[in-house]
Parts: sequence; C-alpha cells; structure tokens
Amino acid sequence: MFFTGNELGSLKPCGCSGGQLGGLEKRAAIFNSVPVSNRLLVETGSLVGSDSEQDLIKFRILFEALKHLNYDVVHLTDRDLEIAGPLGLPADPPQGFRMIRTAERRPSEVFTKRFTCRGREVTVRIAAFDPETSPVEQAAGLFVATSGLSTLDILILERGDPGVVKALATQMPGIDCIICPSDSDEPHLLSDPGVRPLVFTIGRFGRYVCRLDAAVGAQTGELALRFEPIPIETKLPDDDTLVQLYKQYQQLVKESNLLEKHPRMPLPGDLAFAGSNSCKRCHEPEYQKWSTQPHAHALASLKKVGSEYDPECVACHVVGMEYERGFITEARTPQLKDVGCENCHGPGSEHIRTFGQTATSQPKMTCLNCHTPERSGGYTGHEQEYMQKIVHWREPAAAGNVKN
Repeated sequence: MFFTGNELGSLKPCGCSGGQLGGLEKRAAIFNSVPVSNRLLVETGSLVGSDSEQDLIKFRILFEALKHLNYDVVHLTDRDLEIAGPLGLPADPPQGFRMIRTAERRPSEVFTKRFTCRGREVTVRIAAFDPETSPVEQAAGLFVATSGLSTLDILILERGDPGVVKALATQMPGIDCIICPSDSDEPHLLSDPGVRPLVFTIGRFGRYVCRLDAAVGAQTGELALRFEPIPIETKLPDDDTLVQLYKQYQQLVKESNLLEKHPRMPLPGDLAFAGSNSCKRCHEPEYQKWSTQPHAHALASLKKVGSEYDPECVACHVVGMEYERGFITEARTPQLKDVGCENCHGPGSEHIRTFGQTATSQPKMTCLNCHTPERSGGYTGHEQEYMQKIVHWREPAAAGNVKN
C-alpha cells in the first residue's frame, strides 16, 4: 500500500537548487515497483493550501494526476470538499478513484479492496474520521465486525493529537493502522515496532511516499505490517503524461494573468523601486560585478523551465513584486526583472532623487526570504559559501559585511 497526502499545492519542487524532493511526475516510478494486482494507492487529503485562484487551478491538476496514476481511493478533507464543490468536480470521477469523506460517516464511506496472500483473502478497509466534529466513540462504528475474514482496517485521522490516537486505539481494539495529521515535511512512525495500531504521519508537500507492506505469516497466519517512507528523489524517471500535465498547469497560470492580479502592499511614503540600471551611474564597479552573477539573470532561469508567469516562482526572481510600484510583468516593468540592488538595499527612489543624501530604507529582503528549506535546500549551513557567490562590493571587508 502506498500513501500520499498533504501536498498543499506542491505539484513539484521549486527547482532553483538541486537535490529537492517531490514531484507528481516521479511518483509512478515508485508505484510501479509493485505489480498493480498487489498494490493499493491512497491519497489522504489536503490537496491545496487555500482557495486562491492559483490553488483552484492546482486542485484540478491534482485530480487529473491522481486519475492518471490510478489511485484507488482519495480522502477529501472538509476543506478539500469546500474547494471541490464550486469547481464542479464529481463525487467519484468516471474511470477514476473512489472518494471517501470525513463529513459523512456511513458504511458506504468505507473503502474496501480485496487481495489474495498465501492463498488467503485479505480485505483492506479504509475510513476517515475527525474527532473535532464527532465524539471518539462514534469511530468504533466505522468498521463492521467480521467473522472468519482477514481484515486490515486503516483509519485516516483528519485532525487530532496523541491523546486522541490513544483514545481511538482503546475504542477500536481491532484497528490496525492510524494515519495522523503532520506538522513536519518528513513522515514519521509514531508507534513502537510490532505494536498495533501502527501509527504514522505522511509528511507535507508531496516529498515522500509512505509504503505499508502487509504480509501473512507463513507459520502464524497473522498479518504483519512494515512501514517505510520513500523520498521522491530527482534521480527517479519522469512520467511523460504528468510532465505534460504540469506544462498545462503553467499555461493555465499564464492565461489567468496571475502576475498582474497578485496582491501588493503599498510602500511607505512616496518610495518607489527604480531598477538596478538607475544605480549604475554612481555605483559602476558594483553594478558591473553584479551583472556577471546569477542574481542578475534570475528571471531567465525561470524561462528555461516555463515558470516565468507563476507568481509563486517569480516573487524571488524580480524586484519588489510584493509591493505597489514593484515588478508586475516583464512587459510592464522590464527595469525590475531579476534580483537587483533594491532587493537587498530597499527602494531607491529617494536615494536617487537626493543624489545619495538619503539612505535607502525598508522594505529590504534578506537571503532567508527566498533561500528557505523549501526552495533552496542547500542554503542552511552554507551561508558564507552562498554569500561569497554574490560579493560585488569594494569595501575591504568580510563577505557577510554588506553595506546598506
């Protein structure tokens, strides 16, 4: 059994630095390591992070991806259901996966699939539960007791803490596995080895696939479980159909003009971004050195991968996109493309108007605004090494001693 979830809109890694985990187009390589007849694919929910226009586009793309990957069952959280309804997505996509919901706990909301192992039929049953909206005692009625049948009962927990998990294990003595919410990017096994129920988290942002093997013991005849988190690494081959689906997403983002619609905050006073060319007159050596570095060609790097219209990507490749009088599009504000002087030093309009008498001021970005673990996995722990790559000032000072 393979479990994914908590994508929160992450269709693929940022791509600005190597070694990042994730990507819908690489999941098939992991799934195909097991024959179709012996596997079960489960999506545990939380597909996107909000109902923004961009996340609505992602939601549709994720639905198509899950159908293409032949998922068996998809759990939709209450938030997922709120988003899916206005999009007109069907309750169960034709020729696609089954969907289970937390909001309606009925026998029909329990997904079942049968397998044969060592000549025995094993029934896997999956349901979802939210202890914040229903008393824990109700969970016991999700799985109907069976006699003489081998069952593997798995509960997807929409919300809850360790105390809830313990209460569920008490109320449902036959439960085999509980999947918990995650506040970590990596999956974690929360229960002790060999203890039922087996409890684990999925992780976030689609960086891992969780594998759960169930085997019938040759001597005991009992089901044994083994949990393994599998990182989705860049070396895995791509699924061509999902590569094309991501390109379709990029085209939809472009057609939606999301860059121009991006919300922007006002700058203080009458400040405005002027563009790096405006700094050249007084800071010629610094400008020339900067112009040879990757920051000076940051937007071009997005063009190579087709993400130059995606506001989630563009914000870290231009000047001041989060602010009024900042970058809008390359056509409208060409002087503000790329990572320039004003990213680090602040809006330059007053500094230029007063011939340098007025110092630049906030808002200023720091390296950590963009070099986060999600976007730049190699930055943490190598700050000085990264800083050396952008040295462009003349002061006889250490690399980190940037003058603002």
